[in-house]
Amino acid sequence: MSLAQRIFPTVNILARVSGMFSLWILLPIAVAWFCNDEGLAPFITSLTFLLLFSVALAVLTHGYKREMKARDGFVLVVGLWTVLPAVSALPLLLFNPSLSFTHAYFETMSALTTTGATVLTGLDHLPPSINLWRHLLNWLGGMGIIVLAVAILPMLGVGGMQLFKAETPGPIKDAKLTPRIRETARNLWIVYAGLTLACTLLLKFAGGMSWLDAVCHAFAAMCLGGFSTHDASVGYFNSPIIEAILIVFMLLAATNFATHYTALSGRKLSAYLKDSEFKAMILLILISTLGCAAYLVVQKTYGDFFTSLRHVAFNLVSIATDSGFASVDFGMWPIFVPLLMLFLSCITACSGSTGGGVKMIRTLIMMRESGRQMSSLLHPNAVHPLRVNGMAIPHQIIFAVMGFIFLYAMSIFVLTFLLLLSGLDFLSSFTAVIACINNAGPGLGVVGPASNYGVLSDIQIWICNFAMLLGRLEVFSLLILFTRVFWKS
Repeated sequence: MSLAQRIFPTVNILARVSGMFSLWILLPIAVAWFCNDEGLAPFITSLTFLLLFSVALAVLTHGYKREMKARDGFVLVVGLWTVLPAVSALPLLLFNPSLSFTHAYFETMSALTTTGATVLTGLDHLPPSINLWRHLLNWLGGMGIIVLAVAILPMLGVGGMQLFKAETPGPIKDAKLTPRIRETARNLWIVYAGLTLACTLLLKFAGGMSWLDAVCHAFAAMCLGGFSTHDASVGYFNSPIIEAILIVFMLLAATNFATHYTALSGRKLSAYLKDSEFKAMILLILISTLGCAAYLVVQKTYGDFFTSLRHVAFNLVSIATDSGFASVDFGMWPIFVPLLMLFLSCITACSGSTGGGVKMIRTLIMMRESGRQMSSLLHPNAVHPLRVNGMAIPHQIIFAVMGFIFLYAMSIFVLTFLLLLSGLDFLSSFTAVIACINNAGPGLGVVGPASNYGVLSDIQIWICNFAMLLGRLEVFSLLILFTRVFWKS
C-alpha cells in the first residue's frame, strides 16, 4: 500500500469533519450580526475560507475513501485534535492581527480540550461573538468533537466504533449505553445538552448575569472548561447563589454521563448510589472541602468558617473536577491547599465525564489492587477477585491501568523538566504541567489564577499545548503514534 493510499483516506475524513465543524461559526455570526459587533467580518471570512478549503481537500482525496481500520481511528483522532484548534484560531487571528498564531492556537487548544487556560486579557471588553466562540469551542470539546463526529460519520459511510474507543475517556472502552455507537453518541449529547440548558436558565434567573454570561458559563461548567467572559472569572459576580449553582453542575459534569443517562431514562436516582465512582468522588470532595476550610480558618486566611467554606467549596470543586473557574486568588492561600486541589485534579473526575486526569475509576482499581496484593502476601493461595461496581475487573484492564499511570507520571516528569530547561521556575513548571495534562486550567506561580499563560514564552506554550493534547487523549491515544509497531505494515 502506497503512502497516499494509507494517509489520504484519513485526510478525506478529516476534511469532511472540518467542513462540518466550521458550520458552527454560523452561531457567532448570528450573534455578531444581532449585536453589531466587530467579530462579524472575521467570522464570515473564516467560514468562507474554511468551507472552500475543506471542500477542495475532500474532492482531491475523494478517490481514496475506504473503511477505516483501528489504527486509522487513532490517526484521525490525533489529526482532528491538532487540526481543529488551528481551524478554530482563524477568527481570533482575523479579529486581532497582533495576536500570534502560537497564542491563538493555545487559546483554541485550551478551549477544545476543555482546559480553560487562557492567554487573553481584557475578556470583559471582547465582542460578544468572540466570547461566545471561545465558550462554544469549550462546550463542543466537552463531550468530544469525535463523539459528535461518530454520530455523523456513519452517514458518510464510515464506521464509528474505532473512533469511540480511541477518544472516549476511561479504562473500560467497550462499555456502551446501546448496541449502536451512533445511538450511544446521540444519547450522550441529549443528556449533555439538557443539563447545559438547565444550567443556563438557573444562572440567568439567579440574578447578576446577562444571557451571554449565563450561556457562556453554563457551557464552561458542563464541559468543565472553566472559560469566563470576565478576567476575574466567577469572582466578578461575587454571588454565593451563582457559585452554588456552578458547584452542582460541575459535579454533574464530573460524573459518568452513562450514569446520568441510566438515572434519567429509568427515572431512578438509585443509579448514582450504585456507582462506586460517583460515591467515591463525592466523599473525597466533601472531606477535602471541610478539611481545607477548617485549615484556612486555623491559618487565619479567613476570619470565620462559613466564609472559608464558601470560597474553598467553589474553588476546590472547580479545580478537583478539572473545570478551572476561580472566585478568588487561591494562589495566595497557604500552599498546602492549592497543591492539594491540584492533586485532586489528577484523580477526582469520573470516567465517561468531561473531566480529565487519571479518573476515579483507575484510582479505585489501583487502590483495590494494592490491597489485594498486600492480602496475597499473607494468604498467597487465596483467590481475591477485584471488583468495581459489582463487576469483576479482568487482568488485562488492571495491566492497562498500570501502564497508563506509569506513562501519565513519566509524562508529567518529562514535561516539567522541559519547562525547567526553558527557564521557568519549578512551582510554575510543575503546576502548569499538572493543570494542562489534567485539563484543569490555572496552575500556581506565574500561571496562577490571578495571571494567565500569556506570560510564557512560545516554546513554553507549545509544551503546554502538547500536555493538553496528551491529557485530553488520555496518553495512550497520542503516544501510540510515536511507536515503531504502530507504523509497521
